[in-house]
Amino acid sequence: MATNTEFELLDEISLKHPKKYKVYILNDDYTSMDFVVDVLMSVFHKSYQEAENIMLEVHKKDKGLCGVYTHEIAETKVMQVIKKAKDHSFPLKATMEEE
Repeated sequence: MATNTEFELLDEISLKHPKKYKVYILNDDYTSMDFVVDVLMSVFHKSYQEAENIMLEVHKKDKGLCGVYTHEIAETKVMQVIKKAKDHSFPLKATMEEE
């Protein structure tokens, strides 16, 4: 049997949405544009056109937004970019910033 107290407690519970993080790829003078497009397609699942547009943003503005994710996913994406770049001898870097 439910009491009024139980109902009052239920009303006070509120769920907070997890913080979101923007993941950016940073420009450098060594990583090829083709490799950046490949990373955007393989790690961030962008279409070729989307990847090309982001790559041009990286080239022109020194960083490009790849996506917005929860903390754990953003952190994983950053690590995937860095590992893939290292495996191909590129200094490409990615960062994450709280939204």
